[in-house]
Amino acid sequence: MVQSPPKSRALAQLLAGYRKPDSARGVFELMITAVPLLIIWALIWAAVVHGHWIGLLLAVPAAGLLVRLFMIQHDCGHGSFFHSRLANDWVGRAIGVATLTPYDYWRRNHALHHASSGNLDHRGFGDIDTLTVREFLERSRWRQLLYRLYRHPIVMFGVGPTYLFILRHRLPVGMMRGGWMPWLSTMGTNAAIAILVAAMIRLVGLGPFLLVHLPIMVLAASVGVWLFYVQHQFEDTSWSRNEAWSFHEAAVHGSSHYHLPGVLRWFTANIGVHHVHHLCSRIPCYRLPDVLRDHPQLAAVGRITLIQSLRCVRLALWDERERRLISFGEADIRPLVEGKDPAPPSHR
Repeated sequence: MVQSPPKSRALAQLLAGYRKPDSARGVFELMITAVPLLIIWALIWAAVVHGHWIGLLLAVPAAGLLVRLFMIQHDCGHGSFFHSRLANDWVGRAIGVATLTPYDYWRRNHALHHASSGNLDHRGFGDIDTLTVREFLERSRWRQLLYRLYRHPIVMFGVGPTYLFILRHRLPVGMMRGGWMPWLSTMGTNAAIAILVAAMIRLVGLGPFLLVHLPIMVLAASVGVWLFYVQHQFEDTSWSRNEAWSFHEAAVHGSSHYHLPGVLRWFTANIGVHHVHHLCSRIPCYRLPDVLRDHPQLAAVGRITLIQSLRCVRLALWDERERRLISFGEADIRPLVEGKDPAPPSHR
């Protein structure tokens, strides 16, 4: 008999025991990520300068390691990777130079994402822009076209991620008037990136540096955005208006369990167990498998396999009547042109 999961709020309390970080484990996880990344980067460079272009294939595992490094930075932002807050913050800031992500600015933005995820009345904080069917249909043709373009896979997973990490993160977009902290974070990270890039160019040359690092960065950025997309943009996700929204319910039902093959789970630092992460963000990434082991009923909640996740690409609009994400082709305008949508049902 399959055991049903407890209520979301009770589940959050149940999982509180997994929140304690293990600093020694954190150091180990950091070392087995950063050191291989440096070694593979050097191997790609050595292959390229000697004309062995096949060495560029190593950009794939290097990008995977860079993604894993970003996930460690992500845990540092939640204060969950090391026991010491100081260690979390400074390791996070250092990693932010490698991932082109200003740590303190991103951490504040990401906290807003966690606090409002799944709330239709508080969208736009570190998430994928998502319109309801009615909102889309009420837009002008030009703005509909722009939204379709934004949602196109080439933009969403190709051009967009590169723009996000290489250009947009150079300014505290969305927090331009948020005081000195976002500016200090972004400008400090920019300065550190400039120093590191200048040193690398002086060491290996401009051409080899770009030839080695750009493919790694572009691929890692696309993988990172894909992961974030699948974590919330799946058919049976959950969005609610403010009066019906619940943090705990949105965490469990609005975030997926992206069930990846073992090697991909390692490269992504278990971030696929995203429903548990949103419910209790202080659980370190290296303890998320323990949660599923001890509470196997959670494994089926929001479960999406790698093959199933490919179908999420076509989803673009939230249908408030059917309470699911649908494609542009599925949007049915006939009931909407006659009047307002019926009030959405209570949160499941």
